Amino acid sequence: MIKSWRLKDIVLMSVLGVVFGFIYLGFFGVGKVLVAILTPFGFGPIGYELIYGIWFIVSIIAAYIIRKPGVAFTAETIAAITEVLVGSTSGPTLILSGMVQGLGAEIAFALTKWKNYQPRILVFSGVSAAFISFPYHFFVSGFHAYESWLIMTMFVIRLLSGAIIAGYLGKILADQLAKTGVLNGYPIGKEVLARHGKSSTNF
Repeated sequence: MIKSWRLKDIVLMSVLGVVFGFIYLGFFGVGKVLVAILTPFGFGPIGYELIYGIWFIVSIIAAYIIRKPGVAFTAETIAAITEVLVGSTSGPTLILSGMVQGLGAEIAFALTKWKNYQPRILVFSGVSAAFISFPYHFFVSGFHAYESWLIMTMFVIRLLSGAIIAGYLGKILADQLAKTGVLNGYPIGKEVLARHGKSSTNF
């Protein structure tokens, strides 16, 4: 797996992981606000689920750009490590959480043997990350203390968040970045150039 990575693949994964590690950390504050708003109505735990897809997004963006085995898992793990290093109060357990989420996202691409990066696969990757991560957080975060209807609601919302925020929005962000020309040496950059009838240049 790692043997297929080029130096620029590793550099890009690292950069994306670090950048989104800071973004992930910032969104914990957003989640707290949502929880505070929903708590009086009895829906506090749903607050984080509404935006949970943001914590899968780097795995999908990196995989969509680089298109090689292990990229989704590695980018997500780097983001989690970054969160811990810059001061996340969740501590080292956050790294394990990131690895679980990255594995969930990676599974979708593995099922296509890392050959299909169509929009439906990116959305499926977001859903897969949500599906795999929920049981882990069920035990780690004590979801069993909630009523069944609330747990099911949280689960469904996480799936939707993974599909929309991680899958759909992740594709949009990667496409927009590719249009700037900075990704011309990657498959996604070549696709964008081809759509505009331009010749690609590897670097």
